[in-house]
Amino acid sequence: MSYFVYEGKKVYYEEQGTGRPLLLLHGNTASSRMFAQAAEAYSRSFRVILIDFLGHGRSDRLNVFPSDLWYYEAQQVIAFLREKQLTGADIIGSSGGAIVAVNTALEAPELVGRLIADSFEGEAADERFTKALLADREKARLDAGARGFYEYMHGPDWEQIVDNDTDAIIRHQRERGDFFRKPLTELRNEILLTGSRGDSFMYSISDEYYEKVYGEMLEKLPKGRMYIFSEGGHPAMLSNFSEFYELSIDFLTRE
Repeated sequence: MSYFVYEGKKVYYEEQGTGRPLLLLHGNTASSRMFAQAAEAYSRSFRVILIDFLGHGRSDRLNVFPSDLWYYEAQQVIAFLREKQLTGADIIGSSGGAIVAVNTALEAPELVGRLIADSFEGEAADERFTKALLADREKARLDAGARGFYEYMHGPDWEQIVDNDTDAIIRHQRERGDFFRKPLTELRNEILLTGSRGDSFMYSISDEYYEKVYGEMLEKLPKGRMYIFSEGGHPAMLSNFSEFYELSIDFLTRE
């Protein structure tokens, strides 16, 4: 297994394929294992890089997650890219990983190529989302399928990881709210925002959830566009993978 060191802790990563680097960034309470099948497909065209953020998967654990978790995780990505001397790396981030991807490009645009940000909350935390998430997490503890997912992602200590993540989300909404430290108007990278109308969690919060929050973001993004799938759950990237794959290859490779 391969690791790089960030702030004295080991961060797990793995690579597949050859070509231009493509990072796949996992979401909250997940790990790079969520991309097992996707990575195999993308590795036919790219040098695919998977990372387990600190506190997740096969990386070292944290006692507490910082409230600005997605900025902290972006710093890990930036450190990795600089250590490996990679520039122009494309990134696909899903759910919380989408927020990390945007933060990475805002903070270190010279290291990043094109971005796909999939199935995420938007520019800032929504109190309705946080309340719904807390209720959903409580239900998940009693659901065998959800428990199995978490254990597959992290191992036997998954409950502590989920608790750490939930605590960070609550503190972030109370203490900060915004997901990005720099304005979206400064993002010069091409970005594609994706989601699914079948994402029952998001659309239970408000009608046309992605159309609204992504539309507001696109008013600020110099080189952005969106694509909303008519079907599929959360995240759209995996629930619509065949269509998503074709869409993403076209976006990432077009002249």
